Amino acid sequence: QAQLVESGGGLVQAGGSLRLSCAASGRTFSSYAMGWFRQAPGKEREFVAAISWSGGSTYYADSVKGRFTISRDNAKNTVYLQMNSLKPEDTAVYYCASAEGLMGDYDLGNLYDYWGQGTQVTVSS
Repeated sequence: QAQLVESGGGLVQAGGSLRLSCAASGRTFSSYAMGWFRQAPGKEREFVAAISWSGGSTYYADSVKGRFTISRDNAKNTVYLQMNSLKPEDTAVYYCASAEGLMGDYDLGNLYDYWGQGTQVTVSS
């Protein structure tokens, strides 16, 4: 069973940057696609970004394209989300998730097998 632990959240001013990390253990990390999702208070969970098992393909929600970058280091069993030019509307709890064998529909949360506990990101105006 995989375990995912996010870190790197916090409070930042609008225009600032944060880098989230998600450390995975318990499974063969390199065979899993990885995704980042977020949920703001009173809103449904939404897709943010995803990366294929090899790291060769990345996918982004339109709302973060050009500002966020997802990457992975399979040697460290870690996936990252670099968030630049943050906006107050980026405020949410951010979750990482893993999906074994996923090769499409990366934005569908129900296709992911394991989830982390989440890390809070708060962007002040």
